[in-house]
Amino acid sequence: MWPFKRKVNTLEESGLTNGLVDWHSHILPGVDDGLRTLEDSLEVLRHYEQSGIKEVWLTPHIMEDYPNTTADLLLRFEELNLAWNGKVKLNLASENMLDTLFEERLETRDFLTLGKEGNLLLVETSYFSPPINMEDLLDNVLHAGYYPMLAHPERYRYMSETDYRRLHERGVKFQLDYLSAVGSYGETARRKSEWLLKEGLIDLIGSDIHRLDTFKNMMTVAPKKSATLESLLNVARSGNIYTTSSK
Repeated sequence: MWPFKRKVNTLEESGLTNGLVDWHSHILPGVDDGLRTLEDSLEVLRHYEQSGIKEVWLTPHIMEDYPNTTADLLLRFEELNLAWNGKVKLNLASENMLDTLFEERLETRDFLTLGKEGNLLLVETSYFSPPINMEDLLDNVLHAGYYPMLAHPERYRYMSETDYRRLHERGVKFQLDYLSAVGSYGETARRKSEWLLKEGLIDLIGSDIHRLDTFKNMMTVAPKKSATLESLLNVARSGNIYTTSSK
């Protein structure tokens, strides 16, 4: 049942972020195309705290364009964690492009994973075309003992409903960007978001935030359909089973 008696116009009014875990963000400063400075990161985290978000996963890119190493990311994460004195719990993982660098890391199991069990591996592809060996790579991830968590599947233009079902049935999990559900990435991504949520194929949700303005803008809009917002709320609650303990 839709939990609001009055009309809800924005994500802020919906209560989506109250107690939320943000599973995908680019808040770790100076490591990719996300936030650049420590001050910017702290400002975003203060806004997160004000909005009721309780936990965030910092998931910087690891790809040929941003060949971050585990050691360097851990060092930068420690610097941010020491500077942050708020209530939002910080966790470190990564967003891994399915490219040549990923194949090299898979051989050594050198990954920063999501979740309290450490077996969720956030991965992504190009928005326009998959890697030639995509399904082999995903199978190798599964055989290595991880669950591939495909970031923002609704934004991959090459994927059809059949593709989503096939991958999910094979053990691939899906992480939706909130912004897609409110139309910020276009009508195609919005419609795919609605369908994925309706079919129960979304496992986690995240902001994929790269800039503070992105978060502010996100909070001022809402999905066109109340059922979509209700589904987002349900996924947000169910996603808490993957979380770590509170700070």
